[in-house]
Amino acid sequence: MATAAFLRPEEEKLFEGQPKGFPFGDFNLEDVMLPEDDDMGIPSDDDEDLEDEVTTETGFGCVVVLDNLPKVEAAKYDKLAGVVRKIISQVGVSIRGGADGFHMPKGDDEKQMTKGYAFVEFNTPEEAHAVVQQVNGFKLDKTHTFAVNMFDDVSRYMQIPDEYETPEDKEFETPENLWHWMMDPRGRDQFVVRYQDATEICWNDAQRTQAEEVYKRSFWTESFVGWSPHGSYLATMHRQGIALWGGPSFSRLVRFTHPDVSYIEFSPDERYMLSYSSREPASPLEKAALQINVFNAQNGAKLRKFEGSIEEFAVGSAATGDGSLKWPIFKWAASGYIARLGKGSISVYELPEMGLLDKKSIKLEGVHEFAWSPSQPILCAYQTEQAGGNLPARISLIGFPEKTELRQKNLFSVSDVRLYWHPQGDYLAVQVDRFTKTRKSTFTAFELFSVKERDIPMEVLELPNRNDKVVDFRWEPRGSRFAVLHGEGPKPALSVYAMNDMRTSARGVQHLGSQPGKQANCIHWSPQGKNLVLGGLKAMNGQLEFFGVDDMEPYRAAEHFMCTNVEWDPTGRYVATSVTSIHQMENGFNLWLFNGTPLYRVPRDQFFQFSWRPRAPTLLSKEQEAEIAKHLKDYSKRYDEIDSKLLQETDVAIVAERQRMKEEWQEWYQTKEDWLHWHQAGLERLLGERLQEGEYTTEEVTVETIVSSTEEVLKT
Repeated sequence: MATAAFLRPEEEKLFEGQPKGFPFGDFNLEDVMLPEDDDMGIPSDDDEDLEDEVTTETGFGCVVVLDNLPKVEAAKYDKLAGVVRKIISQVGVSIRGGADGFHMPKGDDEKQMTKGYAFVEFNTPEEAHAVVQQVNGFKLDKTHTFAVNMFDDVSRYMQIPDEYETPEDKEFETPENLWHWMMDPRGRDQFVVRYQDATEICWNDAQRTQAEEVYKRSFWTESFVGWSPHGSYLATMHRQGIALWGGPSFSRLVRFTHPDVSYIEFSPDERYMLSYSSREPASPLEKAALQINVFNAQNGAKLRKFEGSIEEFAVGSAATGDGSLKWPIFKWAASGYIARLGKGSISVYELPEMGLLDKKSIKLEGVHEFAWSPSQPILCAYQTEQAGGNLPARISLIGFPEKTELRQKNLFSVSDVRLYWHPQGDYLAVQVDRFTKTRKSTFTAFELFSVKERDIPMEVLELPNRNDKVVDFRWEPRGSRFAVLHGEGPKPALSVYAMNDMRTSARGVQHLGSQPGKQANCIHWSPQGKNLVLGGLKAMNGQLEFFGVDDMEPYRAAEHFMCTNVEWDPTGRYVATSVTSIHQMENGFNLWLFNGTPLYRVPRDQFFQFSWRPRAPTLLSKEQEAEIAKHLKDYSKRYDEIDSKLLQETDVAIVAERQRMKEEWQEWYQTKEDWLHWHQAGLERLLGERLQEGEYTTEEVTVETIVSSTEEVLKT
């Protein structure tokens, strides 16, 4: 185990003032000095208590208070108790301990009249909450309507003072600008990296070919970090839950309580956040369980909690072959809705109330998969074949909030289906793997829907070779093209197609070109379109090809050995490739220009994560963007001058750095030389003439070494 003795000097400065042994060895937690306004994930009694109360199976979290009962004499106690227990049993729960878990207080007088309420204990808090939801408001007769509350709620309400106390006025603090990085004079982008125990946020300073550190912190997260969709927040994971950070100082903005959280996902508009955790069964009789919370990302309020067994949520495409779950379980619409897959249904919830839309799920027999449009309230659902194949598989496009079926298509002999929405929601591609007539093999075709055209027309695309397997499919952002990697063997072909405008005479799908023999298994389009990177990851050991789609020609072939990830920056100008710690060697990341020109390399041991910071949506209209593109050459002159000046400053900085290093070396050399003279003078004072005579004798020894030898037979 690492100890404080192995810390480098620069690392010791990070933990200056902390107890001996921090952060690796044994140290007293109470001696740790925390920065002001920061608890480093350690709860404090001074913090406002916003966490959920902890409940146990034998505590008051399982007890409810049932009020507005009839007041009866002792002789009628058993009869009334039996009626109440029967009503509760209709919920599908059982009272803990039978009659022992039901208590209806009586008076102390001779008649021992009941007091009109009862305490009921259940086996789990979930059962108690179910009774509150379903029995509350039940009409026993004309004069008695049940009022059911959790015991803990009643206890908490009783602690509220009778008289209102005016809270102290708090001085208004101007919040930090969450979009400060968007105003960088040089238009640079930020990214976050995680390696070892550090999390670091940097500028991509491509002109100076370096990563410029913005903020760095050790032990900031216990697993991964994640940007929100517009880049406003950085989320960190902790044992107690999630924290959001932002602003120039990256101060903590919001906390969310969710113990042992594993995954999170923001809504596309950043207003809400989903969190997930799972729990392994404690005994063979129990089942693996999960908890999913939906939060308001701006104030941390919990909107709804979903709990249950993993088996209950492992439905359709959310299930894997080994019985586990495939994330995400819930899927966000562009705005206003979130949905999950059920058995034969899709449940759509409205935000922020998180109630079921129209108070009921959408019934779709055999529904296996669904996906929201990225830009409109349209949901695409896939239903498998039913009735032994007599009812075909089906693709449906459903509009919300009316739940109107906008388009549907029946599919036959289906083996598998995958859904691909265009990033701007203009098109939908349905990849359909079908069985051949013998049902011994499959072939692939694409059903292509033009969602924003009238009546949503559809085109069918089959690959030139029906035996080709589809390796990857990707839509071009901000365009109408799509790329497909397909073929047999380790070198598939790249084909590019375009969706023609349905309002023109040239309808259908246009084949723009194909190139065989690509060492790739994934496609990565630039966020601005026009360019893509073909990546040969995993078994292909990091082969890269930077490709220009307009000319259908590659810019450059490159390699990042053992590369595991490829990610474009938001502008489409730069590409980052990285090798994470799943490999023991070559950890770190490389930065490239869009055409494959290498910029710089940053090696990092134990490298875990690289993520570009997303940009907020532009406020410009399409007409304004087109106007800027039209006069781009005029703008480029000014930026060329800025880049030239930066390069000159960089050259000056390099020369200055070299001069500093030279002076530092000369200063160090001089100190050693002075020490040598001082040491020599001391020896002369101590030894005097003996030093001049010398204490050693020199003996020269000649050593002969045979380098090589050859033998020849001389003829006489």
